[in-house]
Amino acid sequence: MYDLKDSRWITNYNQLKPADRKIVLTFDDGPSRHLESFLNILSEKDCKAVFFWQSRLLHKDRLWKRVLQEGHQIGAHSINHKNLAKLTKEQQYKQIKNSIDKIEQITGKEVNYFRPPFGQYNEDTMSILVDLDVVPIMWEISSFDWENKATPTKIVCNVANNTRDGSIILMHELEQTVAILPDLIDRIREMRYDFTLL
Repeated sequence: MYDLKDSRWITNYNQLKPADRKIVLTFDDGPSRHLESFLNILSEKDCKAVFFWQSRLLHKDRLWKRVLQEGHQIGAHSINHKNLAKLTKEQQYKQIKNSIDKIEQITGKEVNYFRPPFGQYNEDTMSILVDLDVVPIMWEISSFDWENKATPTKIVCNVANNTRDGSIILMHELEQTVAILPDLIDRIREMRYDFTLL
């Protein structure tokens, strides 16, 4: 897992700008078959989010245009979700650079953010991100949505019970996350927080 004390990784929006009761919703491991459902909910709730995508899943027929048209952000999450800390620097470079290049080639938009699979990285990762001028993004709160398929309401509790100014929240493009997303957004707004982008 990543090192919470490594300040080179952005884990809270306040590291970028003053948050003022704002948080950042992020979704990893797409674009998935659930993307349209996510976008419908985000649109209905007037909520913006950041999607960290595996480039192997992105092709021209995915809903990437809608993601951008509706004001969301797309970051890179490697080609195919390999643990970067177990790769050589050359292999890491390929995973990071090629994923960024493919997303930019398809969307025509610059990719400014990268999140490593499993939150795993080493000094080679950091060196590559500096060379590519890409901002490393982690998270402050994990929803543990992948562990709570059978008990999705726990996802809401995991997030709401730990949210504070500027929290960057880790979620995934999963069926159970779609199911709880409207309630989660409502709960966060009841706590007088709203949503921002990176």
